Amino acid sequence: MNKSNVIHLESKERLFEKVGAYIESIELFLEERGKAIPLLLKALRYSDHQLKHEIILLLGSFAKQEIAWPLYHMIIDPGEDEEIRHLASIQLSVIFPFLQEPQPLIEHLLEDLKSPDPELRAHAAFALGWEGNTQAALPLVELLYDADTGVQQTAVNALSNMRDDRILTLLLERLEHGPLEQKRSILFNLWRFSSKQREVVSVYLRYLGHENSDLRFDALVLLASVTETEQYIHTYRRCLSDEDPRIRTLALKELNEVNREDLLGFKEEIRDMLSDPSMEVKQAALRIVRKL
Repeated sequence: MNKSNVIHLESKERLFEKVGAYIESIELFLEERGKAIPLLLKALRYSDHQLKHEIILLLGSFAKQEIAWPLYHMIIDPGEDEEIRHLASIQLSVIFPFLQEPQPLIEHLLEDLKSPDPELRAHAAFALGWEGNTQAALPLVELLYDADTGVQQTAVNALSNMRDDRILTLLLERLEHGPLEQKRSILFNLWRFSSKQREVVSVYLRYLGHENSDLRFDALVLLASVTETEQYIHTYRRCLSDEDPRIRTLALKELNEVNREDLLGFKEEIRDMLSDPSMEVKQAALRIVRKL
């Protein structure tokens, strides 16, 4: 090994030692911010997956302006690790509202939505999904009809992250006509529209009667996540007769959280479920029977 290579290896070793020190101590990073940021940006080019992950999170928290374009370059780099590209798109969507001049970046990402590479379209879509970015709404809506299902689902996530109530109507329309996986993605993102909770809950209640068991199960999971079980005891009771054992089990688990007095009116119905063909249902029913 020649002398120049030895010097290069030693400099990289010192670089990573300093990077590790900044990651370990936020105080040191802030104290030496002026030299820490360019050093960390340089280290991104040589870091392994884990270290790159930590550098992105550190700079995304304390050096938003400086990390914005490097994040973009990770997103558009087809040779970059896909998990890192996804992390970069998430981090960029988080820091966008804090950037002083976001427009050039936004325009690049809007152009990337037209890329023939579905991975790039997906990463660009996610990066554009932040509250207040209304100029990206229509291009993202167009991606709901993308040929790639992964891009479709990312568009749902990005639009939901905008938290614009006007977008809810578009998503509900797509919920009725989109493919199964897109329906599931939309259902799992509706909770983000917190100001429209009553409308969202009504959608979950309606989908409990859907012919597709996966959608019924998703709707029940989501109903439990945004409401109090006591409000919908009779809804959970109806789910005890669902043909899908996952739904019967979940309904029993939710009912086990309510007061004993609220269950006494249909304790025989619950006791009969000790003979259910599903072991998970039997176990969930037994816990309630013991409680009663």
